[in-house]
Amino acid sequence: MAVKIKTRYGDIDISNEVIATVVGGAATDIYGIVGMASKNQIRDNVNDILKRENFSRGVVVRQQDDQIVVNIYIIISYGVKLSEVGRNVQDKVKYNLQSMLGIKAKSVNIFVQGVKVTEDLD
Repeated sequence: MAVKIKTRYGDIDISNEVIATVVGGAATDIYGIVGMASKNQIRDNVNDILKRENFSRGVVVRQQDDQIVVNIYIIISYGVKLSEVGRNVQDKVKYNLQSMLGIKAKSVNIFVQGVKVTEDLD
């Protein structure tokens, strides 16, 4: 399934894999995010952090009218404030979707799938 955008010049189809790469890249740039997680950890039998080429397994995109709804499944660092990290992810994902793809996100939903203790915490 692709997101379809109508312009005065014609139609634009953007695949979910492209959107997932933009969303995953934006999310993993935020301080406190260890990485992306699979949306179906039990079915995929994956409890690991997804690599860049598998971001589509951790992002769900649905289109509603001319906007999209994005669900992001993440793993965060132990000791960070969940609400701040979540808000930062939402802001950056909305900004990147608008600036890179010209898509407005109606909502960006964050699902924390795990917490990982990292070595660099004081």
